[in-house]
Amino acid sequence: MNQIVTIGLDLAKNIFQVHGIDACGKVVVRKPLRRGEVMKFFASLPPCLIGIEACATAHHWGRELGKLGHTVRLMPPAYVKAYVKRGKTDAADAEAICEAVTRPTMRFVAVKSMEQQGVLMLHKTRDLLVRQRTMLINALRGHLAEFGIIAAQGTAGVKAAIEAFHAMQDSLPTLAGKALHGLIKQMRVVASEIDKIEEQILAWHRNNAASRRLAGIPGIGPITAS
Repeated sequence: MNQIVTIGLDLAKNIFQVHGIDACGKVVVRKPLRRGEVMKFFASLPPCLIGIEACATAHHWGRELGKLGHTVRLMPPAYVKAYVKRGKTDAADAEAICEAVTRPTMRFVAVKSMEQQGVLMLHKTRDLLVRQRTMLINALRGHLAEFGIIAAQGTAGVKAAIEAFHAMQDSLPTLAGKALHGLIKQMRVVASEIDKIEEQILAWHRNNAASRRLAGIPGIGPITAS
């Protein structure tokens, strides 16, 4: 069998697809692999170029395959799409990845370290919680408005609306009061979690030289810099 020099690896939850070619572009291997077979398969190959779409778990596989001596290149899925020649299947995607990774104009995504993914996970969790807090605030505003309590925009407005609710809660239906208390409690829990995450991001920022340098740019704070 000719030596494989380039591989397109299509990631999945359980069954991965491999498409490998030799130096002349001839297809040498085209096969599915179960998750547990991936490392064993690549450990048996000489160092080669491996292309992967930058999707979920891609950075993990990039690090693991890199440890075996392979050169791993991650690409945005949108950039790979143009190289799909037929109907979308795992085999067609792996072939497209294999071709795309060899293009001289292709742009790649750097494989992130575990530390980098850790701090990014903090940011993603914070973003999720901020969206949840906004949803809770909007729901609270809407429900309070049904009883004539109108909240102004901003944190101060929400605080004033909650105070107004507490002042007149005895005159509200019991079920409505329970529902509103639940929203307020959940909103405070989410806000507390956001504060904890922001403290962790700030601590990471203080210990990272690159992040501190970025924060020196006017208009960029620790959250954006990190």
